[in-house]
Amino acid sequence: MELCTSLCTHRNNLQGTMLGKINVAYKFFFGTLLLVLCRSVATACECPLTSLGRAECDKYELIFKGKVLSVVTCDHKFGEALFEIQELYKGNSTKTFKVLFECNVTCASEFRAGEEWIIYTRYKQIGNAMMDWCSRSRKYFHNEPEDFYTVTYGNDYYEEAKFLKDSLGLHRFLKTELASVEGRNLIPEKGLTALLFICSLAFIILFYWLFNKFFKF
Repeated sequence: MELCTSLCTHRNNLQGTMLGKINVAYKFFFGTLLLVLCRSVATACECPLTSLGRAECDKYELIFKGKVLSVVTCDHKFGEALFEIQELYKGNSTKTFKVLFECNVTCASEFRAGEEWIIYTRYKQIGNAMMDWCSRSRKYFHNEPEDFYTVTYGNDYYEEAKFLKDSLGLHRFLKTELASVEGRNLIPEKGLTALLFICSLAFIILFYWLFNKFFKF
């Protein structure tokens, strides 16, 4: 009887030891896997650290705070985010402005309609700009603990907007559409009117000379 009890105890101890080793190996394996995944994610996006200041603002041609009105996702080209600019700190822009962006690139984020952003960017063409995902551009978070930009940049969204407003001021929006309509009703200047008259007269004389030369009856 004592022998059976001893064998059972030994077997239970052996099973417990084996289970413990399996558990340790299991934790080690998944811990290592998690560490590798975290490192791969961390090294996949490496943007240089920046600090809020005039020197950083000088790197960009256009800086504004605005709301995303609509988004067109990437389709073998660039995606498009149409912004309604609320505060224009630097550059020239109309009230609505289009920002182009790449999707399948390192550090790429995404825009959604209704979001509010502070955008640091450079012009691509006259009417649009290209998003640099490694710029200081940041999204506004209603829930402050979710704002990872605050940890990365060292200041929150409101502090960033206040600095830009105090340091760069607020710029007026361009009114290209209004200018183009008003331009249709402008009366030509006197010099331009005289030039048009001379050109018209020269064309009539040339036409009359050519007609008489080649169509004599």
